[in-house]
Amino acid sequence: MSSSFKLSAVSVVASLACALASGMFVPVAHAATPITVTSQSALDGPIRYTVRVTSKQFGNSQETRTIRSGESDDFTWKTVPPGGPVAGTDACPNYSSLPLDTNGAMIRQTQIRFAPVVSSDGTASVQMSFQAQTPHGVKTVTSGGKTLKCPNDVKVSQILRFTMPVNGSTKTLTLNDGTEVAVSAKR
Repeated sequence: MSSSFKLSAVSVVASLACALASGMFVPVAHAATPITVTSQSALDGPIRYTVRVTSKQFGNSQETRTIRSGESDDFTWKTVPPGGPVAGTDACPNYSSLPLDTNGAMIRQTQIRFAPVVSSDGTASVQMSFQAQTPHGVKTVTSGGKTLKCPNDVKVSQILRFTMPVNGSTKTLTLNDGTEVAVSAKR
């Protein structure tokens, strides 16, 4: 009896192997989740922002960067002011905080910190910090008993909060000093 059991076990295994090889046993199919194709990227996906500054005082600058919702990015532009850089020395007050060229003379600098958060309807809520500094000639300063000629620096600092669509349209903002900042965003 044990020999017939072995024989039938072998034949059962052989039959199963043949059935599996021929595809007789088909696995049960499960319904797959449907795939929805859209032309928009996810809200936290990368968005291309172009920031353009137009200013009589601080010059014109433009740059395009790609960032995600909730991230921030810093734009910094250094340019030569009309009339050229203004010389100074490290004895001038606040000299280390001035934007300088390689020769230690003051130049113009514009800085923007840009922080967008995109909502479910595709609108970005943006906080933007604008800071700029430029020389306007020289001023006479007394420091440490010495009379010095130092750059007469002019500063502007402003924080703006605004909303804008991320469909490629442009949002233009006018700052207190008349500087215009135009921002466009596109997925």
